[in-house]
Amino acid sequence: MDKEKIKLSGFNNLTKVLSFNLYDFCITLDDEQKGRYVSYIHDKYNASKITEISKEIVKRIDANILSVSAQDYDPVGASAMVLMSDVKGGGNPIPSTQVSMHLDKSHITVHTYPDAADPDGICSFRVDIDISTCGEIIPLDSINFLFEAFECDVVYIDYVVRGYTRLADGRKIYNDHHFNSILDFVKPEIKRNYTYLSDINMPQDNTWQTKMMIKELGPENYLINPTDISHPDVPNKMKLLREEMKEVYHMIH
Repeated sequence: MDKEKIKLSGFNNLTKVLSFNLYDFCITLDDEQKGRYVSYIHDKYNASKITEISKEIVKRIDANILSVSAQDYDPVGASAMVLMSDVKGGGNPIPSTQVSMHLDKSHITVHTYPDAADPDGICSFRVDIDISTCGEIIPLDSINFLFEAFECDVVYIDYVVRGYTRLADGRKIYNDHHFNSILDFVKPEIKRNYTYLSDINMPQDNTWQTKMMIKELGPENYLINPTDISHPDVPNKMKLLREEMKEVYHMIH
């Protein structure tokens, strides 16, 4: 049974920020394949594509779109930003003529960072997604969709709640929803795909962090060309790939 809603004295001005950083890795065997990897990433995650993903996030958290901007970069990368309102509406746009006052500071930003500069041919693609909301919206409700929208080999998830709002009797509260871990919001079938999971929970400070690294998979999951699976360099490339993942996961070289 759902708990009874907290009765507030007015606008809920708690700021909730979800930061979702993911890394996707790929093995390339020569410069031609590196170029193909960059082209593939641009086709799959250009500004238009990540804007559509951002709009779907808005729908998943039951917010409304106020405005959208997006940009592709030369030579690589893209950005998108969606300004949104926490007025519930299932992701529908609100015409600017109907927005008479905007108290929210709610937005989604997405930035992509393809990297094909590794001399050993281990390419990577990082996506940095920030979902910042005020009001009743809970950005954590979008987590499972983010795992589904991207290929996530290493993931950093940070969640912070800041500010305060007041109850109907005037008392301040610093969080309007309580949970133990970010992992509480991740589907079990997603968690089963990861072998490393690190969980830092500081509910007294309204701060949480979860790190995850994918289980070991075969080379067919990382090669640009699946027919290269018998190439003599692949076993060593797979070792380098796993080392790269561990470096990124632990943030050490």
